[in-house]
Amino acid sequence: MSSDVKPTDTLDVRGEVCPYPDVKTQKKMKKMKSGEILEILLDYPLSAERIPRSVEKTGHEVLKTEKTGTSEWRILIKIK
Repeated sequence: MSSDVKPTDTLDVRGEVCPYPDVKTQKKMKKMKSGEILEILLDYPLSAERIPRSVEKTGHEVLKTEKTGTSEWRILIKIK
């Protein structure tokens, strides 16, 4: 997926640890409409692994997971 994808909404959970990034991601996705793109910014390594897995289990699509810093990630999710 190219970097020109424009997120519909951004969830910044940097500075938060489990389970908050995961829980907040699920809550945010439930409020979004099909086809919208959610951008998640995080710095907790375990959530960077867990969020993409849980997103796919709930039927949504992970468009991109990228490391943006020493311990920061950006995840793009397409809501189904």
